[in-house]
Amino acid sequence: MIQEAWIWGLVGGLLIGSAAALFLLVNGRIMGASGILGGLVDGSAKGTSAEKIAFIAGLVIVPAVIALAMGGVKTNITSNPIVIIAAGLLVGVGTRLANGCTSGHGVCGISRLSLRGIVATVFYLLGGGLMMVFFRHVLGVI
Repeated sequence: MIQEAWIWGLVGGLLIGSAAALFLLVNGRIMGASGILGGLVDGSAKGTSAEKIAFIAGLVIVPAVIALAMGGVKTNITSNPIVIIAAGLLVGVGTRLANGCTSGHGVCGISRLSLRGIVATVFYLLGGGLMMVFFRHVLGVI
């Protein structure tokens, strides 16, 4: 089981990296999912909204289709909807505060040796780890 999970992680990483490189080559812009979604939400994506909608739809639809084709996926996510909603909101706020997300800072920033991307990635990984310890071991909600 662990070997299979490792292989799927590698395949997923290769796909994300390839998508980021293709997005940069085709559009001349960094592929940051939070920036793309933020542009749709705040209305700054006027000229490129169709492209951004297609990108976000692909982020949601493709994994869902793959999961259905494979008969579902086993996750370790909590079944507590309040924790899931709070986590989603906190991630959204964090990406706006950091001016980027894992795809922008982590995938694209680190691959371009961007100091800002590297520093942001270190801090959001540390923050995520601390929150996991806090919510699981202190509050016991996860």
